[in-house]
Amino acid sequence: MEVALRANRGPVSMRRMPCLSLVTCLWLTIGVIADAAGNSSSNSSSLPSSSRRPSAVTIGSLFTQDSVIGRAAKPAIQAAIDDVNADSSILAGTKLNLLEYDTNCSGFLGTVEALQLMENDVVAAIGPQSSGIAHVISHVVNELHVPLLSFAATDPTLSSLQYPYFIRTTQSDSFQMYAIADLVEYYGWREVVAIFVDDDYGRGGVSVLGDALAKKRAKISYKAAFTPGALGSTIKELLIGVNNLESRIYVVHVNPDSGLKIFSIAKNLGMMVGGYVWIATDWLPSVLDLSDTVDADKMNLLQGVIALRHYTPDTSRKKSFLSRWKSLKFKTTATPNSYALFAYDSVWLAARALDAFLSEGGNISFSNDAKLVGLNRSRLSLSTLRVFDGGTRLLQILLTTNFTGLSGEIQFDPDKDLIHPAMDVLNFGGTGTRRIGYWSNYSGLSVVTPETLYDKPPNRSTSSQNLYGVIWPGEMTSRPRGWVFPNNGKPLQIGVPNRVIFKQFLVKDKDPPGVKGFCIDIFEAALNLLPYPVPHEYILYGDGKHNPDYSSLVYEVAQNNIDAAVGDITIVTNRTKIVDFTQPYMESGLVVVVPVKEQKSSPWAFLKPFTVPMWCVTGAFFLFVGAVVWILEHRLNHEFRGSPRQQLITIFWGEHCEHLGPVGVDHMAVRGTDNQLKLHG
Repeated sequence: MEVALRANRGPVSMRRMPCLSLVTCLWLTIGVIADAAGNSSSNSSSLPSSSRRPSAVTIGSLFTQDSVIGRAAKPAIQAAIDDVNADSSILAGTKLNLLEYDTNCSGFLGTVEALQLMENDVVAAIGPQSSGIAHVISHVVNELHVPLLSFAATDPTLSSLQYPYFIRTTQSDSFQMYAIADLVEYYGWREVVAIFVDDDYGRGGVSVLGDALAKKRAKISYKAAFTPGALGSTIKELLIGVNNLESRIYVVHVNPDSGLKIFSIAKNLGMMVGGYVWIATDWLPSVLDLSDTVDADKMNLLQGVIALRHYTPDTSRKKSFLSRWKSLKFKTTATPNSYALFAYDSVWLAARALDAFLSEGGNISFSNDAKLVGLNRSRLSLSTLRVFDGGTRLLQILLTTNFTGLSGEIQFDPDKDLIHPAMDVLNFGGTGTRRIGYWSNYSGLSVVTPETLYDKPPNRSTSSQNLYGVIWPGEMTSRPRGWVFPNNGKPLQIGVPNRVIFKQFLVKDKDPPGVKGFCIDIFEAALNLLPYPVPHEYILYGDGKHNPDYSSLVYEVAQNNIDAAVGDITIVTNRTKIVDFTQPYMESGLVVVVPVKEQKSSPWAFLKPFTVPMWCVTGAFFLFVGAVVWILEHRLNHEFRGSPRQQLITIFWGEHCEHLGPVGVDHMAVRGTDNQLKLHG
């Protein structure tokens, strides 16, 4: 008797051999009975009791093979399988087999293929690439306890606790959306238009983008969504509507297989010229990285575009893999993109986790799911789906595995995201791309590689953010403002008083624009400082015979009956509660205008304010007060007696002392309450 290994499909089978010793037969029989008693089955051959390692384990792959990501991922996964099996230090004595299933870019077919894959008792699955399919398959693997390692499903909502067996081996879209928010803040923009595909992938990413922009005091002014596989006419109609908006900052978050169609239509509509800003997520570099040669037609569509790409360090292992890419027997693309590296590392992650699982005595066994046993009322063989008994433990090992792969360090944080997320910031121009910097969750925008900054304290201050110069659409080097007045917008309605007291400020005029004056000159000068035209027209408010009610004019602005008001409008409290005023550019009030004459300084200048009669009257009162004091003090005060000369001096001195007050008193203050007075001297 010999045992046949089941590598891909089918149960374990046994054949009779003509020659076999009795001892060997008894030993095999005991092993089979022991397995049956445990109500478990294995996808590998029966092994001696001294070794619990199976001779082979099976994992599956599930993705759309004929796609931008699939054409790069397929050879990378197969190369990883070969490298694992050729490495004696990993899964020693156990061969890693692969079952491939194609989702055909369909949610329904992807679900069916996933169920068929699980019928083969796989211990782990690599994929899928579609976020929509990943949502459905995650429910399947949760029930069957089979870890799902996705190298391309980037929808941020897949990271929730709802999908415990879903492990993302690439970066979530939440990180590149925060990178875009940092770009928007860095260039000083406040509003963007999101152009995205209306599926789980597009909606999930744009939702995070809105939250990230809100933290930067910016926002998504308009969400332009289109259905997956939309026709060119539908996209053209969408872009025409987008072009009529004020914002010129476009964030494109679409599928790689159809994204270039957007730029082709935008170029035909004249939307790839100066004043426009296009920011693409990582789908765009994924498309262009698959070709060795530069496609001139594609590059002409992308002049001035900024794009993000998953950052992978330039390690020697990565360079070695890229150098042998062309010699791979399964190669279907000229060059790999970042998703090929993530797919390769996913296989190695599964192999290392399985090696640790088997080393600690784990058993590859499956059991029937009680919930599926009673679902055989249809032709669907759901009862063939079995639960991986060691799936929970394998999941724990996967989340704690730490090694360095082609894409960098493979280690997960408590949220099941790869540590040290980082992006390349690219600028398309000429015949290729130019890296203008990096973004990392650790330090934001920088021209220094992220791993260099990990040894330094994190610095996200505004002054530390830095990028190289950008060539914008239209070969412009100056930063676009990102906002224009809409082509089909109505002119601004500017209300002005029809009659004012001071005609120098504002008065009706026969010539265009219909009014003139200092207020109009200030307003027109402010409009001329803008880098784009603002159509406007002046609306006279009032009957022209009486001064209009300025509060009513302000109220018209608050009610959106007019867009703004210009004139000699006083800023008062009640008006500031309903409208916003500009900074005052003139002040009104009573003033005195006198001619300016130069005068020479003189020490006797203090005498000029008083006239001669005034000085005579002042002197007379001085003598009169002295005489009165002498008369009152002469009989009682001996100091006011003596010779006439002495008394004359006393008169002048006594008057002086009378003005000074009692001798020795510095100050006097009365303080206290109504019932209490205190005198302090």
